[in-house]
Amino acid sequence: QVQLVESGGGLVQAGGSLRLSCAASGINLSFNDMGWYRQAPGEQRELVARITYGGSANYADSVKGRFTISRDNAKNTVYLQMNSLKPEDTAVYYCNRKHYRFRSIESWGQGTQVTVSS
Repeated sequence: QVQLVESGGGLVQAGGSLRLSCAASGINLSFNDMGWYRQAPGEQRELVARITYGGSANYADSVKGRFTISRDNAKNTVYLQMNSLKPEDTAVYYCNRKHYRFRSIESWGQGTQVTVSS
């Protein structure tokens, strides 16, 4: 059974940092592109960052230079380091996996709340 469990969310002041973790089970991280998405109230879910099975990362323009996605295949865990947080970053953050070849095969975590106060 595939399971993605996010952790690390919380309340932080503007300018602060958080590190989110996504622990995966039931999959081999090496065969999946991994992504972080977020959804604010009343907004569409948007891609924040992703890292391919080959290790290539890309980011939404709004977080470039502030967020860093990484993975540890040995631990089957993906991370999102978030620095210089802004109130606009407030959202529920979700972990996602897509099979690197058969991309319709995907899974989602339950999400973790990030709240940035001004």
